[in-house]
Amino acid sequence: MYSENAQAPLDPPMRRWELDAPGVRNLALRDVPRPRPGLREVLVRIQAVSLNYRDILMWEGRMGELAQPFVPGSDFAGEVVELGPFATRFSIGERVIGVDIEDWIDGAAPGRHTNTIAVSGRLSEFVVVSEDMLVAAPQTLSPEEASTLPTAGLTAWMAVVETGRVRAGQTWVVQGTGGVSLFALQFAAAHGATVILTSSSDEKLALGLTLGARAGVNYRTHPDWDREVMALTRGRGADAVIEMAAGENLATSVEALAYGGRILLVGLLDSDRVSTPVGPLLLRRATINAIGVGPRRALEDMIRAIDSLEIRPAVAATYDFADLQAAMNHLQAGAFGKVVVRVRA
Repeated sequence: MYSENAQAPLDPPMRRWELDAPGVRNLALRDVPRPRPGLREVLVRIQAVSLNYRDILMWEGRMGELAQPFVPGSDFAGEVVELGPFATRFSIGERVIGVDIEDWIDGAAPGRHTNTIAVSGRLSEFVVVSEDMLVAAPQTLSPEEASTLPTAGLTAWMAVVETGRVRAGQTWVVQGTGGVSLFALQFAAAHGATVILTSSSDEKLALGLTLGARAGVNYRTHPDWDREVMALTRGRGADAVIEMAAGENLATSVEALAYGGRILLVGLLDSDRVSTPVGPLLLRRATINAIGVGPRRALEDMIRAIDSLEIRPAVAATYDFADLQAAMNHLQAGAFGKVVVRVRA
């Protein structure tokens, strides 16, 4: 019998991380009601979230003002548990990963407004996501591995495959051993390119050889690392360089190029500016391309390739949901590959 005094059932609780003010020290794990999906939305049970260097910048307030309460985290893998009205792209129980940029299904570049939207809110046990912001997860990867794909994996794919047009027999230089760099190494090697890896750590260079690199150059002991590349290529130079540092390092990357070579500018670990003489650029007929994440179509293409080529992301470590601070410390210390937070086993 209906009673006017009867109360509607409360949404079941869940846990999520919140940031009340800029600064990682202000992160707090709280209990909140579980959200419900609306029109063309789905409710996803989050299984894993991978961390990016961009997350640190965002959480420290260096990428604009944060909405309050701010729920951090962007790249995730999970399972669809509820469908909103008219949601048809996925079924309950299907494994999914998120798309990093809203409203960019395909095309050469996103719109100006779309490109400024920073995805967040994923460090939560459940999230509501537009069905257009999801793709089917790889069949061959665990949730922890799959969570590394939306930003790091797709950025490397855009650099190596979509923009760089990698071909068998080419030589590629990949700088560093972070998430994007190691994906770039694996994608280039899987397509038949010879990869030369640079790092300040001999230990990390040795690990890079196990992922498909043919040679490694320590730029601490060989600051003129372009000469090492020229020696390894018998004076020809590299067809492409994955540039992760910017600043004055770009000039060294140009010197490492073959004629007609290409620099894929991904990172700014040393500087937010680039500096290089124009003469060597003109002499080599070099091309510089700025790289970011790509459209949903490219993410789906990459996932098919990962399943077909049996590529496994390099996961440095996996932390429990409550150990987010330890995961962030590991990321800031410089991980070999991706740092992942396991939200649900």
